[in-house]
Amino acid sequence: MEVDWDVDLEHEVASCELGDERLNNRLREVLVAFGKAPHLSIPAALGGRNDIEAAYRMFANPRVTPEKILSGHFANTRERIRKLAVSLLVQDTTEVELTRPQQQVLGAGPMSSDRQFGAFLHPLVAFHPAGVPLGAVWEKHWTRSAIDTSSTPDEKHKKRKQTPLEDKESIRWIEGLRVARDVAEASPDTQCILMCDSESDIYEFFAEPRHTSHGRSLEILVRGCQPRATTIKGLSVLEAVRATPCRYTATIQVKARTPKTQVETRQRRTERTPRTAQVEVRVCSVMLRPPPRPDRCLPAVPVNVILVEEVSPPPGEKPLQWLLLTTLPIDTDEQIRAGVDYYCGRWGIEVYFKTLKSGCRIEERQFEFLNRELNAIATYMIVAWRIMALCRLGRACPELSCEVMFETSEWKAVYLIVEKKPLPKKPPTLNQMIRLIAVLGGYVPRNTTEPGTQTLWIGLQRMHDLANCYDTFGPNAADN
Repeated sequence: MEVDWDVDLEHEVASCELGDERLNNRLREVLVAFGKAPHLSIPAALGGRNDIEAAYRMFANPRVTPEKILSGHFANTRERIRKLAVSLLVQDTTEVELTRPQQQVLGAGPMSSDRQFGAFLHPLVAFHPAGVPLGAVWEKHWTRSAIDTSSTPDEKHKKRKQTPLEDKESIRWIEGLRVARDVAEASPDTQCILMCDSESDIYEFFAEPRHTSHGRSLEILVRGCQPRATTIKGLSVLEAVRATPCRYTATIQVKARTPKTQVETRQRRTERTPRTAQVEVRVCSVMLRPPPRPDRCLPAVPVNVILVEEVSPPPGEKPLQWLLLTTLPIDTDEQIRAGVDYYCGRWGIEVYFKTLKSGCRIEERQFEFLNRELNAIATYMIVAWRIMALCRLGRACPELSCEVMFETSEWKAVYLIVEKKPLPKKPPTLNQMIRLIAVLGGYVPRNTTEPGTQTLWIGLQRMHDLANCYDTFGPNAADN
């Protein structure tokens, strides 16, 4: 892939307007400091007392909001999307756990129980098909006011059925689709594909308009989880696709999975051992039958279906199954494989969440008020994108010069410390540089593996310290 854009943090907020030039400058300074030390506490990343107090004042300023902090990043991401032939737009939700042992964060709401407090974050992140993140184009955050602990499951189910979609948390999926449609409208030369996990399997999602004025509609690719019916009486979507011939078989490496809690009962989150799975792939086209709604009539919707299903799972193991509902074409095996490969790219947003939580440690930041926490999270969202982009670019563009992304003092300092030999006449490639930085973060170099974001964010922190020493005490120090 060609890269004609950079991952400079200052560039991502250059167009942000917080209402005061001093605030704009402070945002750039804070963002760069966070990018140099994402794993450290805010005071440790900023250093001086004046800078620390100024940063906390910025996060507390009522004129500063997550939307304003991310506005420049959103605009730059859209520009990066317009330069591609295909862009994957992935939306998903993550819980931001902010429960404190003593005083709770003011503004945080209950989550899965009335003893757990925090907020929900739902971003829409764009990716190159090769897995390189282009950045976020939208985010939504919210809290719950209370948890219903008095109603029975049947009463809760009845209440959900009677509540309009606009008053449910599920509306976030429709809102994300509308933003993705706007992105597709502004990108006439790019095929935009919106991908979501099974939580978005809502009929209104499929019925939402996706067309654009230039004729290239937004495509969708969703993992189904509902027992959806077709317009053919008595025939479900799953039955329809299972009745078709196998188009091809494939071998998939199934990763191990450990449940987060001992009482986890949801099938897709229960324990799983690693294995090699043999799967069959089938496809068909169906017309979805609209479910009844108390407040509206929905149209029947045509969709294509791709079923990836394990043939003979080991005893005691649930068979691997992906039921993908899409508007992408499925006429040829090549098109079907492309759809499956695209959906595999949805995992990128899980890595993005991991980078936010483990690398940038957003849940460990100590703020008294939720609005200040959310401003900090918005800042770290840009940092997380850059960390992940560097990691993925090292794989997608291995022969690119590292000086496209790194300063001369940065690569020279890292090279001298890790390689322990004289500097080369030519700068290392981007892939070589990423691997050297990852070594600083604990990565053990192997020909069969590539470093992940965890070793990279730790290594980046050490790289900036080494670069500062190189600038101060290195061969060009006298010129500074």
